[in-house]
Amino acid sequence: MDKKISINDIARELKVSTTTVSFVLNGKAQEKRISEGLVKIILDYVERVGYKPSHLAKSLRTGKSNVIVMLVEDISDPFFSSIARLIEQKTYDSGYKIVFCSTENDTEKTRELIKVFTYRKVDGFIIAPSPGIEGEIQSLVDQNIPFVLFDRFFPGLHCNSVVVDNYTGTYNAVHHLAKNGYDRIAFITLQSTQTQMDQRLRGYTKALVELGKKPILKQIPYELHLAAEKEIAGFMEQNKNSLDAVIFATNYLGITGLEVLNKLNIKLPNELGIIVFDDSTLFKLITPSITAIAQPLQEISDQIIQILFKALAADKPIEKRSVLLQTRLIERKSSAERILI
Repeated sequence: MDKKISINDIARELKVSTTTVSFVLNGKAQEKRISEGLVKIILDYVERVGYKPSHLAKSLRTGKSNVIVMLVEDISDPFFSSIARLIEQKTYDSGYKIVFCSTENDTEKTRELIKVFTYRKVDGFIIAPSPGIEGEIQSLVDQNIPFVLFDRFFPGLHCNSVVVDNYTGTYNAVHHLAKNGYDRIAFITLQSTQTQMDQRLRGYTKALVELGKKPILKQIPYELHLAAEKEIAGFMEQNKNSLDAVIFATNYLGITGLEVLNKLNIKLPNELGIIVFDDSTLFKLITPSITAIAQPLQEISDQIIQILFKALAADKPIEKRSVLLQTRLIERKSSAERILI
């Protein structure tokens, strides 16, 4: 049909009230004592004309859309995709649909997405926030819209968050390498002031200071992070005689770095020890296997859902929660004890 059918059209055609049609379509026929015969007539007609309700109109009437939006930096990234898959099943089992969006860590894109979905009356948000959106996050707090930040947060804002102890993750990684005989440990990371990246850098630096060693640092501009091969290759060639281990601050930097090391024919671990922040199935399959700082994916997703669903069920603002989870160093062959020949 060319014209979009409304509840009023259905009621007028069947000579019943719009309220009756609404009760039937919202599953309240039995509660409102509407006869089975009339329910069948309405549902058969709805199916025949292909009526589809306006989700915006429904959310305005009920105050619920049963939709949650998850905003992440890049849904194809192994860390974010793993968290998304765990959360998707949990939300679906609870009667919610989830919409995934990649923000590319772009401030304006993230602002626009939050604005659009707030207007669409979604029930809640799960957000790995881009830099510079403190105002939008505070607005969600002020409007009492349920949400949880994860992976990174804004220290000045009091809101729900689930993050890991990034500082201790890299701190322990440095000490592990030092214990296994590595003296000149580099850190390849992003140029970023976001909390997760800042804390990983601080943990690395603190451990080296304690060991009396000098940081060897390469910070890659974020806009180059998906094409970081040239940056990493230049750094490795420039420092090939002045370092014996590298910690990569992210999964994708680590994968790119391994490709570079393979091309440069650098042997792991005797020529270079390697640790990557965030584990991957790939890391235990390649030779040699790669030591990783693993985030507790299941626990992260469980905490996000627990906090969000509690906020969704509340009829008034409730106490905000900040959860800090621990990482785990999975020791593999790429950081094994050095055997000097």
